[in-house]
Amino acid sequence: MWVPQLSEFSQPMYLSIADALARDISNGVLNEGDRLPTLRELATTLNVTPGTISRAYSEAQRRRLVQGEVGRGTYVLNQQQLELPASNSAAPLNLGQSELLDLSIIKPYSETLEYWLRDALVGMAKSTDFARALDYAPDGGHPAHREAGAQWLRHSLPDAQWQQVVITAGAQHGLMVAMSALTNAGDLVLCEALCYPGIISLAHGLERRLRGVPMDDEGIIPEALRELCQREKPAMLVCVATCQNPTAAIMSQKRRAQIAALAEEFDFIILDDDIYGFLATDPSIKPLSAFAPDRSVYLTSLSKSIMPALRIGYLYSPPKLLSRLTSMVRSSVWMPSPLTAQLASNVITQGLDKKLIRIQRNEAAGRQAIAQEIFANVELKTQPYSYHVWLTLPEPWTSDEFAMLARANGVLVLSGTQFQAERSGNTRCVRLVLMSPTSQDELRFALTKLASLIDSDPRRYY
Repeated sequence: MWVPQLSEFSQPMYLSIADALARDISNGVLNEGDRLPTLRELATTLNVTPGTISRAYSEAQRRRLVQGEVGRGTYVLNQQQLELPASNSAAPLNLGQSELLDLSIIKPYSETLEYWLRDALVGMAKSTDFARALDYAPDGGHPAHREAGAQWLRHSLPDAQWQQVVITAGAQHGLMVAMSALTNAGDLVLCEALCYPGIISLAHGLERRLRGVPMDDEGIIPEALRELCQREKPAMLVCVATCQNPTAAIMSQKRRAQIAALAEEFDFIILDDDIYGFLATDPSIKPLSAFAPDRSVYLTSLSKSIMPALRIGYLYSPPKLLSRLTSMVRSSVWMPSPLTAQLASNVITQGLDKKLIRIQRNEAAGRQAIAQEIFANVELKTQPYSYHVWLTLPEPWTSDEFAMLARANGVLVLSGTQFQAERSGNTRCVRLVLMSPTSQDELRFALTKLASLIDSDPRRYY
């Protein structure tokens, strides 16, 4: 079995494997038609994930070094003349075709995704119920897809019933469906004072009045929410109670009960956005919606836990609101793709979701340790399994200045001003996503660059 010698390379593992493959083809170690090891074989030998090997083989195929065929394996192509890459042993990191390291988009660690989901796709195509994925779906989604959604929801809502599940085309679509169906133009919608920017754009696009509720280390402050409700009548509260975006706050059970009690007292609907619920440090804490089930809509999806392209979301609604939600799904997209819903259902019913969640949580914990090490002297708000950190810059930095300078130095981050529900001037906070880089070495490189900027005086640059 071919085993690459990687000692001369200093770069991400998948690029080192691809370069070693190019070198061995050029040197005659590998010849046209030679079969490469399987992903599992080489991953075990090199003590890396199968996703790393898959990415290396994809890079080699892009360079026309090899060709992969389903069922036959990966084979060396005929090489008339192979131009080896120049030695980069002195370079700290090879960033590939892009010079920018993107720490701005929250998404799961991607190295393992191709390996696991390729088999899931093949299995779906061979399944006896595949035809269900090729036709129109009834309102709310196929019962089998809704039952799979209920199975996913039972991690947080143990008594979830499939009849109360509405399938959406991802979490953002779920937000739009709930806000459109359950509020009217001009209604007051509340959210955290610092919130996911998609909520801000959605509320303004739907002509809802958006107001941010002051926060502390647990999220929304109940007393501040009560004061707002006494002044005005809100129609809905959109809330992320676990690993809040961007502050990473987690509400205590007591706080969730207080928020739910205010919803009962002031008669508004809670939209419980639990997209990061699987990252909770204490899985025994019930979702916010569990404290007011008759006036709450629970929302989650698979995009953060499984794969960004798996655009399937699940709304869990009290029976009295179901018809309004399903009608809005039909009005907005007619139906989420049954093909994607079938793939999501297979991932859940076969238990692949649990395996991928364990992988993501373990990877997030490792990356959190790197961030804590590098930013030991900087104020960070985060959680042990959070995908991101909320970093407070020292004086005299502002978040907009730092985000612009970071981009000029090859790292994308988001300024805290982009998360303000109501624009109230600049901040000294930035959000850094830890899971986007392809490896922990690449993450360490990016965070080290940012730390060096933080330690400098912004007046040198502005």
